[in-house]
Amino acid sequence: MSTVPTISTGAVTRKKMTTLGFRQKKERGEPITMLTAYDYPTALAIDNAGIDSILVGDSLGMVVLGYENTLPVTMEEMLHHSRAVSRGAKHALLVGDMPFMSYQVSVEDATRNAGRFLQQGGMDAVKLEGGRERVDAIRAITGSGIPVMGHLGLTPQSVHQLGGFRAQGKTASAAKRLVEDALLLEEAGCFSIVLESVPARLAELISQKLSIPTIGIGAGTGCDGQVLVTHDLLGLFDRFTPKFVKKYANFHAEMNKAFSDYIEDVETKRFPAQEHSVEMDDKEWESLVKGL
Repeated sequence: MSTVPTISTGAVTRKKMTTLGFRQKKERGEPITMLTAYDYPTALAIDNAGIDSILVGDSLGMVVLGYENTLPVTMEEMLHHSRAVSRGAKHALLVGDMPFMSYQVSVEDATRNAGRFLQQGGMDAVKLEGGRERVDAIRAITGSGIPVMGHLGLTPQSVHQLGGFRAQGKTASAAKRLVEDALLLEEAGCFSIVLESVPARLAELISQKLSIPTIGIGAGTGCDGQVLVTHDLLGLFDRFTPKFVKKYANFHAEMNKAFSDYIEDVETKRFPAQEHSVEMDDKEWESLVKGL
């Protein structure tokens, strides 16, 4: 008898996605779908669409909070948004992104903060960036019963060390190191690894060498799944759009038009119209006027 919880939505019963479900999808050759969410309504919509996994990414620092990069994001901010997402999504595997300096200082800090994502944030797993230098932390976190998703290639928390948001693994030596790091993360206990901005052939090679799923972002179709920042997909983030993003909508332009139309309607008194107003019974109104 299956121990995976099932959740009924109308006539459709859908299983809650798990880390085991991730591995089974890789074994069956079925692509894994993943998007970011940072609030209740977005998480609800993405979950209802049938997504496999939702990442509460530290990308919220840029697309929601307006920071220049992800470095200022705190644990408290991540937990706040994680709780909102967990209230909206009931089927997807929920992954909380460990923010800068929440896991780099010590193994003890890493384990404690990872636990907070599950205990206080309602997440099912955590994600952290880095390769061989993160093996001890990953072993400790997974040893505490907390699933870990790795992240290799372009790691935004190391943006200053990398010299900007640049593709990684483009030379033979850098590619070899990425392959080695991926194997080390698998051995340390990661259930999946995000590969960001690495050559498609390299990502496919890594995916073939690993028994755990890879999730690509700007890494080609050879990965076992794909993830995008939802604000990029929807055209909600206007500062820049990464080359690897496919825009499925342009909500920023639609929002601008809606806001402009609203301002014009208010200024010309077309809004509120009669249908937007509360009416009082004539007799009640006459009674009120006489009494004033």
